[in-house]
Amino acid sequence: MIKWIIILLIVAAAASLLGMQALAGAAATGARVLIGIVLVIFLLIVLGVFAVT
Repeated sequence: MIKWIIILLIVAAAASLLGMQALAGAAATGARVLIGIVLVIFLLIVLGVFAVT
């Protein structure tokens, strides 16, 4: 999932430099959502809700 976040951030940066604000915003929003999901999963793992074997 971290790979997708990095890809979306690169797409957002490239689109912003090329003047495609709608695409840059969509990619940045997607990356922000994925970062939130990763943080929630990380916190659940740290608190022991999910057991990683």
